[in-house]
Amino acid sequence: MQIIVAGAGIVGVSCAIWLQRAGHDVTIVDRTGPATGTSHGNAGVLAAGAIIPVTTPGLLGRAPGMLLDRDAPLFLRWAYLPRLLPFLWRYLGHATPAHVDHYGAAMAQLLHDSLDQHRALAQGTQAAHYIHPDDYCFGYATRAAYDADQMAWDRRRAAGFDFEVMDGAEYAQVDAAFGDAFEVVVRCKNHGRISDPGAYVKALADHFVEQGGRITLAEITDLQMDGREITALRTNKGDLSADRIVFALGPWSRAMARKLGLDVPFESERGYHIEFVNPSRMPRNPMMVASGKFVLTPMDGRLRAAGVIEFGGLEAGPSRPPFDMLRRQVARLMPDLEYDEVVEWMGHRPAPADSLPLIGANDPQGRSFSAFGHQHVGLTAGPKTGRIIAGLIDGHKPNMDLAPFDPQKFAAR
Repeated sequence: MQIIVAGAGIVGVSCAIWLQRAGHDVTIVDRTGPATGTSHGNAGVLAAGAIIPVTTPGLLGRAPGMLLDRDAPLFLRWAYLPRLLPFLWRYLGHATPAHVDHYGAAMAQLLHDSLDQHRALAQGTQAAHYIHPDDYCFGYATRAAYDADQMAWDRRRAAGFDFEVMDGAEYAQVDAAFGDAFEVVVRCKNHGRISDPGAYVKALADHFVEQGGRITLAEITDLQMDGREITALRTNKGDLSADRIVFALGPWSRAMARKLGLDVPFESERGYHIEFVNPSRMPRNPMMVASGKFVLTPMDGRLRAAGVIEFGGLEAGPSRPPFDMLRRQVARLMPDLEYDEVVEWMGHRPAPADSLPLIGANDPQGRSFSAFGHQHVGLTAGPKTGRIIAGLIDGHKPNMDLAPFDPQKFAAR
C-alpha cells in the first residue's frame, strides 16, 4: 500500500521503518523534519519501568504547594490557566488507585522490552551505536524519601521489573559522580539510554530514505473528509492522499484528532533540559533525581538534565524559572562541576488526560491510525508503537491488549 506517516519524531520514524520493512511504499510528512522536537530534547532514557503515571493519589493536595515552591518540578503559566481548567479537571480526576493500576498494567505491556525493541529497529543502521544497555537509577537524598515512594516500587516489583536497592555510599563505589548526595540509590536493570536522541532519530530517518522512503517537508493545514473517513491531507504544498494515513504528530495531534471525530482530552506538557558541554564529571548511568523529578543523563560530550512539567500551551516561548531550577539542582548535586557552556532547550510532550497513548485505528474501516500521546515515554515506546501500527495495518493482531490505547474510546457518539 501507499502509506503516509504524519510526523517525523521517534514514533513517526519507527512507524515508517516498520511499514517499509513490511513492503509498503511510505512517505513521512513533517513541518520541520526528523527529530526537531521532543525526540531531540528528551532525557534519552529507555525507561522500561515507567509504569507509574504523574497522576497518583494525593496529587490534587500536593500541586498547589509545588506550584509555589521554586525548586519543585511543576510549573504553570498563570495566564494559560483559564484554557487549561477543563483539561486539568479530567487530568486530576485520574489521580486514583484504580487508574494507577489500570495505567500500570497497560504500560507494562508496552514498555517492558523497550531495549530489545530499539535494537530491532536500529539493527543494520548507523543509529545502532547510540543505544547503550545501562541501568536506570533513582537517587534519593534520604531514606525517608525512598520510603515515601514505596507504592511505586511495590507496583514495579509486582509487574516483574528487576531492581536493586543500594546504600548511597555503596553506589558511590560504582559511580563516584554524585559523591554523598544520595542516601539511597535504586538501580533498575534491563533498561538503557540513547546517547544522542536527536542524532539517533535522524540516523533512523536517513536509513528510511536510503531504503527508498520519502520525507516531505510540508505543514498539514487540514483534512479532507468524507463523513468520518479521511480522503486526503491538505498541506501548504498541496493535497496528499494514500491508502492509509498514520498520525504521529505528538503535541500537535489534538486538532487532527478532532477532525477525525475523536474528542481527546489533551494538552501540551512543556518539558525543559539544560546540557553541560564537555563536563568535568560524567555519571556512568542515567540518574533520576527524586527530589526534583528530573534525569541526569550522560550524552555524547554532554551531560543533560531533563524533566520538569509546565502547563502553558503550544504558543508561548520558554519560561525562565524551569531553567533556573534545573541549574540550582545540578549545582547542589555536583558543586565542583566544570564545563565549557550550558545549552538550554524547551519542547512539548503530548499529554492525554488519562496519560495513555493512542495506538490504533481511528475508524472501524482502518483508514487512518493514531500513534501519539506518549507523554514522558515517547522515546521508550516509539519502536514498539511503530511495530504495532505496522502489524495492525497488515491485519495482524498483536500479542497484547490494545484496548487501553484504542483511539476509538474517544469517538464522538
